[in-house]
Amino acid sequence: MASKLVSQTKIKSSGDVFHDLLRHQPHQISDISSHVQSCDLHDGEWGTEGSIISWNYVHDGKDMFAKEIVEVIDEEKKSITFKVIEGNVLEIYKNFKVTCHVDTEGEDHLVTWTFEYEKMHEDVEDPHTLMDVLVGITKDIESHHLDPKTDN
Repeated sequence: MASKLVSQTKIKSSGDVFHDLLRHQPHQISDISSHVQSCDLHDGEWGTEGSIISWNYVHDGKDMFAKEIVEVIDEEKKSITFKVIEGNVLEIYKNFKVTCHVDTEGEDHLVTWTFEYEKMHEDVEDPHTLMDVLVGITKDIESHHLDPKTDN
C-alpha cells in the first residue's frame, strides 16, 4: 500500500536560491550540510530531467547511499521530484520518491518535502527519521545563505 509523508519548513532565505541550489548545484550541499557527504552526477546534466545522481549521507548515525533519477522539474512551481533507483531505503521500501517544493509569497518562503513510498511489509516504520535529515539539510542551507560570511 502506498503511503505519503509531508513536512514543511519555513525559511528566511530566498526560495528561489534554495530551489536553484537543489536543481543545479546539489553537489555543493555537501559543503553546506554535515548530513550530506557527497552528491555525484552519474548520467545527464545537473538540473535536467532524466539525470541520475547519487547521494552519500548520514542517517541515524550511519553512512547511507541513494541513487536517484530526476523525474520531474517544474520551474513554475519550484518543484523537483526524485525517484530512488538504488540504495539503502530500497532495502525496506519497494519504491521511494522524494519531492521538494518551494512556495514563495512576499517575504515568506516554505520548503515542502514529500515522500511517496511503499513498505516492503507492515512492520517497516514510516520514514520520519529520514524526513528529519532533509529538514536538517533545509535548515543548514538556510543558515548558509543567511550567514554574511558565506558566498551567496
